[in-house]
Amino acid sequence: MADSIFMQIISGEVPSHKIYEDDKTLAFLDINPVQPGHTLVIPKKPITYLWDLDDEDYMAVMHTAKLVGTKLRQTMDAEHVGVKVEGLDVPHTHVHLIPFSTPEEFRYIPDHRNAPDHEALMAIAQKLAF
Repeated sequence: MADSIFMQIISGEVPSHKIYEDDKTLAFLDINPVQPGHTLVIPKKPITYLWDLDDEDYMAVMHTAKLVGTKLRQTMDAEHVGVKVEGLDVPHTHVHLIPFSTPEEFRYIPDHRNAPDHEALMAIAQKLAF
């Protein structure tokens, strides 16, 4: 079976707009953001379900989510940072961190048919990078 897109991002085969990286986790911008700054936090191990992570990797993902979420809230001038945890479209646990100020902003569904605005993503990544 081929590596998922997330494993290809981790290995550097596929480019991404990285925000943070350590030995266990990676945080990068979603290319179809719900709101500007929408970030994905993933473990470097390709585990589909969050609850299947061992305790050390689970804690690493949550620690990274807290670090990045705090920076998102400050940098993106958002009242809140919403959290969604998935392993659906990509079979690899991923925590969505979405900065927002209104419920409508958090619930917005982006049109995935639109091409990513890599210039805007790069500018946001530079502001958020650790």
